[in-house]
Amino acid sequence: MALPVRQQVTYWGVAFVALFAVLWGLGNVVLPFLVGGAIAYFMDPVADRLERLGLSRIAATVAIALVATLAFVVLGLAIIPALVRQLSGLVETAPEITRRLLTFLNAQFPTLMEPGSVVNEALTTLGEAIKARGGELASTLLSSAMSVVNFVVFIVVVPVVAFYMLLDWDRMVAKGDGWLPRDHADTIRGLARDIDRVLSGFVRGQVSVCLILGTFYSVALMLAGLNFGLVVGAIAGAITFIPYIGALIGGALAIGLALFQFWGDWLSIGIVAGIFAIGQFLEGNIITPKLVGNSVGLHPLWLIFALSAFGTLFGFTGMLVAVPVAAMIGVLARFALDRYVGSRLYSGLSTDAAPPPDEG
Repeated sequence: MALPVRQQVTYWGVAFVALFAVLWGLGNVVLPFLVGGAIAYFMDPVADRLERLGLSRIAATVAIALVATLAFVVLGLAIIPALVRQLSGLVETAPEITRRLLTFLNAQFPTLMEPGSVVNEALTTLGEAIKARGGELASTLLSSAMSVVNFVVFIVVVPVVAFYMLLDWDRMVAKGDGWLPRDHADTIRGLARDIDRVLSGFVRGQVSVCLILGTFYSVALMLAGLNFGLVVGAIAGAITFIPYIGALIGGALAIGLALFQFWGDWLSIGIVAGIFAIGQFLEGNIITPKLVGNSVGLHPLWLIFALSAFGTLFGFTGMLVAVPVAAMIGVLARFALDRYVGSRLYSGLSTDAAPPPDEG
């Protein structure tokens, strides 16, 4: 006999509260395991495809690990140092950018920029404030992810967790399926498939979109001769998963730097603006429809809210789990809404008492 609904709700509620408490209390500790598990989840389809090509699960996992290690070494040796140098250079250049902006505003809007005015005072101190605080800010941005746990522990634990979880992924899924309550196993499996579809459609696809657009913006801006093009492209690509925000922030930053660097050379400034126009066209019409699709069910406002809420509650760990949890909540909310619409609570007794009129 199945448990009464009230008891089932109680048990599941206690389980979710316990999970919430674990994330709240052990967020920093579980971070390497969350990252390792996410990597294993993302790489499982690749391992499955390699198995279909004839490799064993161990061989497929080892092959993925070797390719990932090579990519990490190349990234660490070739890209990250240049990114750090450009970011530091951008911070150092901020006072000069502010000075030129003040000169331009003084020439164009002399009454607005009178000595002692609020605008003049704010802009005068902006450059030095950025220079004084910018180095600290850049250092914080570059180290915040790794300061959650010890750097060495993070670097060592994440690959190990990812390797063993990828190796045993199918067995873990089968074991978890065996623990499902029998009365609800089919429903839970259906929800799990929907959640997997949303995650694979959005997270995997959007990560690919971010990498493609970040690479495009960085390479194109550097070829256009824009100083700090690598930093601007990385910023624009990294936040592309928030629709329009990445292009707006990256485009504004790139065009502002182009105005500073190429003032009077309107062709170069137009090329920089055109790069972001092309990027937006490719993203909206080719890349995102191809890799993400339109049916994942994650509205941009819901995504922004999830990132803000989980980041506030759980810090960096919350930012990592925000998108997966938002996807799961979205699937569960749609499931609950479908059940509500099909229930007596929604339809009431009127549907029994008065059948729908014949439209024939």
